[in-house]
Amino acid sequence: MTQLSHLDEQGRARMVDVSDKDTTSRIAVARGTIRMQPKTLGLILEEKIAKGDVFSVARVAGIMAAKKTSELIPMCHPLNITSVKVDLTARQKPARVDIEASVRVSGKTGVEMEAMTAVSVAGLTIYDMCKAVDREMIIGEIRLVEKSGGKSGTFIRKE
Repeated sequence: MTQLSHLDEQGRARMVDVSDKDTTSRIAVARGTIRMQPKTLGLILEEKIAKGDVFSVARVAGIMAAKKTSELIPMCHPLNITSVKVDLTARQKPARVDIEASVRVSGKTGVEMEAMTAVSVAGLTIYDMCKAVDREMIIGEIRLVEKSGGKSGTFIRKE
């Protein structure tokens, strides 16, 4: 089994030293879903949610979250992210919004956590903006679907 890189010889948490790693182009794509009542999805699509344009705000929140990941997850390195894209797709059956985030960096460590954080916060933002009309929304299935670059190579989830 692979040794956990975030633990030292005594089992204490530490931030991994990436000083000697090569700078490479790295990409990560993550996805998730927020399920809701059909009425809620209708209100989002008709832009009738009292807090405003749900998709625009969630997209910006996801972008901001990707940039702040190292402030939220203790062992993540601060990165000079070069691109964040958040896509939101409404689906009718069952009523939901599919969320996808793609993050790019030219750096010494990957952006998987940044992509998953973007998806998570975009989903939380949708929940926050719509909770007055639907408290039964469910955020879930947040997962890494693709990553490339770096020593570990390429990963593509079979969905």
